[in-house]
Amino acid sequence: MAGWQDIANVWKNVREVDLRPIRDEALREVKLAVIGESGSGRHTLVEQLRRDPSRPDVRTHTPVNILGLDEGGRSEDADLVIIMVDASGGDFARQQSLARQLNGAGKRVAVIYNIIHEAEDDHSKSIDVVWDVSQLFVGRADDPNDLLKNFVPAVLQMMPEYLLALGRHFPLFRVAVAHHLINDTSSANAAYAFSSGLAEIVPVLGLPLNIADMVVLTKAQAFLVYRLGLALGFSTRWQDYVSEFGSVVGSGFIWRQLARSLVGLIPVVGIVPKVAVAYAGTFVVGHVVLRWYLTGRHLSPQQIRGLYRQAFDQGKNVARRLLSRAPRPRLARRKRAELPPPPAGRACPNCGKTNAEDAAFCQYCGQPLSDA
Repeated sequence: MAGWQDIANVWKNVREVDLRPIRDEALREVKLAVIGESGSGRHTLVEQLRRDPSRPDVRTHTPVNILGLDEGGRSEDADLVIIMVDASGGDFARQQSLARQLNGAGKRVAVIYNIIHEAEDDHSKSIDVVWDVSQLFVGRADDPNDLLKNFVPAVLQMMPEYLLALGRHFPLFRVAVAHHLINDTSSANAAYAFSSGLAEIVPVLGLPLNIADMVVLTKAQAFLVYRLGLALGFSTRWQDYVSEFGSVVGSGFIWRQLARSLVGLIPVVGIVPKVAVAYAGTFVVGHVVLRWYLTGRHLSPQQIRGLYRQAFDQGKNVARRLLSRAPRPRLARRKRAELPPPPAGRACPNCGKTNAEDAAFCQYCGQPLSDA
């Protein structure tokens, strides 16, 4: 059974886990190829990929293969091929042919229909007719907000196994990846708290399950801190996170204790607040790390309380959705009691009613039963 000492030594527990797969996932090389004609916005897009709009001073030098249309064959080893199309052009046959060729080869292909001038917005009306590809982005390659709105979510959906690596190597994706990691871990912790909360219907098991929950949930928060750090370009050494974020993860113990006090040994009633606490605590821990990346400062206690209240309400909604989807136990139906069969007897020849087998006269009309 988990104990309080395990909770106090959460970073020690994290150290005992092999973190190399997480680190290798973040350091994994992401090969991008940007293909297009001269003036289509190839270099503009690459520069946007290497910068974080939230922190303009942050820039990486991650290599990207920039190719012309005639060099499309050199993109065979690319994990993602981005074809740039200048909206001012009228003939996209070569780009279409290349996109079909790459799609047929099983490559991930995204087409950016680059609106270089505002007057070209009308071209987007015929885009469904002109193009026949699965991933298509219409917008301005020189506008980071435009890229964040449509292009970044599309790429993350296309490359879910590259989330950490995309964030670490290409800052344009960092905030979006961070939000994905925070929401995913918060939801996972909420689901775990919900499942263990159902188990606590057995009162005798309540206390040890609650203590074990605190260990599991806080470990997940520690892993979230490490993943966020890797995706946001911080150190790959987990030891560097102990001093900077150890107190942040440690503050999660307060919420775990609150969860325990809410559920205690009370079955079922405490599931909703417990799930909300698990969700909100993880949500806040993640956003503390994200805020530190964006501003270089930690959230104040007042800001944490405000963020926690907001996340707690979201967590309650998550708990209610989980409850609505949970299978309901079927109540056993009582089998209807069957009446004993009527006793056999003699039918009255006069009125037709049944009398006792040994009756000589009908008890209903008084006529003799000898004729029966």
